[in-house]
Amino acid sequence: MSEKKNTTNLFCGIVGLPNVGKSTFFNAVTKKGAAAANYPFCTIDHNLGIVALPDSRLPILAEISESQHIIPAMVTFVDIAGLVKGAAQGEGLGNKFLANIRETDLIIHVVRCFEEEEIIHVSGKVDPIEDIETINIELILADLQMIDNILEKLHRKSKTDKELLPKLSSLKKARELLDQMKPIRSIIWSTEELEHLEEFSFLTAKKVIYLTNVAENDILNLHNPYVQQVCDYIQAEGALVFSICAKLEEELALLSPEESKEYLQSVGLEESGLDRLIRVAFQELGLITFLTTGKEETRAWTIRKGTTAAEAAGKIHSDFQKGFIRAEIIPFTDFVTCQGRTKAKEQGKARLEGKEYIMQDGDITTFYHN
Repeated sequence: MSEKKNTTNLFCGIVGLPNVGKSTFFNAVTKKGAAAANYPFCTIDHNLGIVALPDSRLPILAEISESQHIIPAMVTFVDIAGLVKGAAQGEGLGNKFLANIRETDLIIHVVRCFEEEEIIHVSGKVDPIEDIETINIELILADLQMIDNILEKLHRKSKTDKELLPKLSSLKKARELLDQMKPIRSIIWSTEELEHLEEFSFLTAKKVIYLTNVAENDILNLHNPYVQQVCDYIQAEGALVFSICAKLEEELALLSPEESKEYLQSVGLEESGLDRLIRVAFQELGLITFLTTGKEETRAWTIRKGTTAAEAAGKIHSDFQKGFIRAEIIPFTDFVTCQGRTKAKEQGKARLEGKEYIMQDGDITTFYHN
């Protein structure tokens, strides 16, 4: 997981109990990555896989610019294994599990919402709410252990440093929630409080997408009773519920793009659940992409909404941010209409923006720097 420190990729941790479809879904992720030879996707090790954010703009730009390479925004999926009851106390691979999940941006919690006699559930019955609670309790217990250690140290320091008191207050508020067996994300926090909490990467402060795994013949059923149970249960938490069929995703990952499209159409879908999930994950975390294009490559760069032009330049290289002069911005539609940068400039569609300009999704950007 050390790779995260050197990348702007979105890191999603996949969690779930045995026999809920977690491994099947992760197999789909890694097989899709391995199959896409034109992009630098890969399975980094047994529990890490990278796939691309689907972006139809990239091949269009690459054709106009005659680019040699296309590099999409990347999403890293981490298959977090070893979670059993007692993980917070180190049972199973508990310590490794908790260390891995602490480094992720988003938790994808796979929940079984299908009946299958041949696939025995770990508890002997399909009960999505019990599954959710088993994992959430372990995360809450791990956060309780962590926050008690932090509060003890912070309390001592605050006796001589009164500036620490607001942070201490935020942590005490989080402690009260955890005491009630509620995740930290279950209430709305002020901007200042969030800044205090973000420093510590609490597990239950992370955003979660509950990935309800349904049978293939149930993928278009909006009234799956198990899925409805999950929706009702997590309503107070404000998390997203997203349905897929992990088995279908695994099968799709083995097909060519043309075969995959035909298969999806045969079951009444326009795109794979994995592609839709990646888009939802980006939206949930407030991420967008800006684009660069030229003869060598057309590339998407991941940034957060609200990122300034100077900060975006730093995503390419720190020297670009330090020596930032200005950014040339061309909206995607104008770039395509003008069939390139030269005509876009001639027709006044290219703007020069300063370091405080707020980047927009799909901005085609050239940075000028010292």
